Parts: sequence; C-alpha cells; structure tokens
Amino acid sequence: MQSKATTVKDYIASLPADRREAIETVRKVILKNLDKDYEEGMLYGMIGYYVPHRIYPAGYHCDPTKPLCYAGLASQKNHLSVYLMCIYGSKDQLAWFQKAWKASGKKLDMGKSCIRFKKAEDLALDVIGESIKRVPAKAYIANVEGVLAKHAEDKKARIKPKAKSKK
Repeated sequence: MQSKATTVKDYIASLPADRREAIETVRKVILKNLDKDYEEGMLYGMIGYYVPHRIYPAGYHCDPTKPLCYAGLASQKNHLSVYLMCIYGSKDQLAWFQKAWKASGKKLDMGKSCIRFKKAEDLALDVIGESIKRVPAKAYIANVEGVLAKHAEDKKARIKPKAKSKK
C-alpha cells in the first residue's frame, strides 16, 4: 500500500504508533550503516534509500528519471517490510545474509528482496545493518551494471538471426 506522503517525516507521522515505532527502529539501523553516497527520501510510496542522480546519472534502468533504489522501508496492509536490493542482485550477498540471519535464531519471512515483519523485535537488526554496510554505493552500482550486462548478453544469445531468404 503506497503512501501519498511526500517526505519521510510525513510518512512516519502518518503511521499508527506501533508501526511508527517499528519503522523508526529499523530506519535508525539503516541510517547508521548507510554509505555517504546514498540518500534517503520517498520513493515508490515508501521510505527509500537510493543512489542519487548526482552519483549515478543513469538512474534506475527501467525508469531513468528515478534514482537507483538500494533499500526501502514500508508499512504494508498486513505487515511491515524492509527491502534490501543489495541482496537481491548478488548471490554472494544473499548467501551471506541467509547464513547470518539463521545464526541469529530469528525466523526469516522473506520474498526476493523484502523481509516481512510485524515488529522490530522480529528482525535480526544487526544482520540488516551489516547488509546495508557491506555494499557501498560504488560497489552496488558495479553489481547492478554487471547484472544488466549479463542480462543483455543472455538476451542477445537467445535472439537468433533470421535466415536469409533465397530469391
């Protein structure tokens, strides 16, 4: 459920007290561990952490007018979510994340890049913080560009040239 809030402050203020507290707790962990080249703001109706155009002018490949999203924090209809794009596009980061989370003893409720939770106590906050810290903006950009280049190569390999017709 996307918020119409235009600032992080307004987004947080619009939340019920229990959700506000959980979002603020996770937000503090993210901000404490965030590389200086990322910025925080509203993106896709949630709190977003992204590589701004001043650092990466190409922006998000699907919509270059948007900055390159790195992480997100949202209050959804039935749960809260923290989105970690840094683990979505990297098998190594994902493997590290899953191993570290398991070691925490916390239950992991995860989609491709989102971790769903009801309250901050459900999370391995140290693992989230370390995930954010492990991938500075320049490394994230290099990873994204590598994934995009591989995708382009794979797509090119699947397209076979048409046979020339005999006249």
